[in-house]
Amino acid sequence: MSDSHAPIIQSAERRAWSTSGYLIFVALLVVFALTVWRIIAFAGSNPDDSQVFGFLVSTGLCILALIILASGFYMIQPNQAAAITLFGSYRGTDRTTGLRWVWPWMGKAKISVRANNLVSERIKVNDLRGNPIEMAAQVVWRVVDTAQALYDVDDYKAFVVVQIEAAVRTIGSRYPYDDFAHSEVTLRGNHQEVGSELRKELIERLRMAGITVDECGFTHLAYAQEIAGAMLRRQQAEAVVAARKTLVEGAVGMVEMALELLSEKDVVHLDDERRAAMVSNLMVVLCGERDTQPVVNAGTLYQ
Repeated sequence: MSDSHAPIIQSAERRAWSTSGYLIFVALLVVFALTVWRIIAFAGSNPDDSQVFGFLVSTGLCILALIILASGFYMIQPNQAAAITLFGSYRGTDRTTGLRWVWPWMGKAKISVRANNLVSERIKVNDLRGNPIEMAAQVVWRVVDTAQALYDVDDYKAFVVVQIEAAVRTIGSRYPYDDFAHSEVTLRGNHQEVGSELRKELIERLRMAGITVDECGFTHLAYAQEIAGAMLRRQQAEAVVAARKTLVEGAVGMVEMALELLSEKDVVHLDDERRAAMVSNLMVVLCGERDTQPVVNAGTLYQ
């Protein structure tokens, strides 16, 4: 029985045999000049039948050599590679730039190893708390193993697009969009940490295709349209509550300080009822949204 859980044998890049195309080009010129010289020399002679046969054989070999030499050239630009195959078998990768040459019966598949920038489409994801949000990411990726990119996946560029979407969905569902208590990692408040987590997720997913990720980050992050209004009102309400809390805490501190200074400097002695009235008045002055209007008491504190 075959093992359905057997590990997939992955390709691995190795160096291919190739030679400088400039040397072969010089050899091509030499063979071409020799062939032309033999044809001109033979045309000016009076050969017999045996010489004609020898000329035809040698000329045919020269022409065959010219065809073989001329068919093996290929060019590699900077940050480009060529995977060499022999009758469907991977023989290695050539990364040497310039004019190169291999045997003409060997296949050559060029692949770019330059950095690629991709911005994903906006997708809708449910965050950790089940709220629908919209996310999009920008990813800089490049091929590091040409054999894996060409022979372990069907279309490595389409593979990158699909895996980016899958990684964004995974990270989006792993964290909440926002946390007003600031007690946990969120998508909106921890861009650097979440972006680093997204990069690790992408590197792991794209490893089998011989692709690495240089950098990534979110280009769009927001609540979905159907809950954006409600969440905005919630954020505004919680912001107002937080501001009120800070204002009240500050006002209480100022009232305590005022009462302590009055008692310490023996400015006035207040009973509990007058103290409560003063605290009430100070809280109104300090916490009110509008400026208070002073009222001058022309009598005593008890009238």
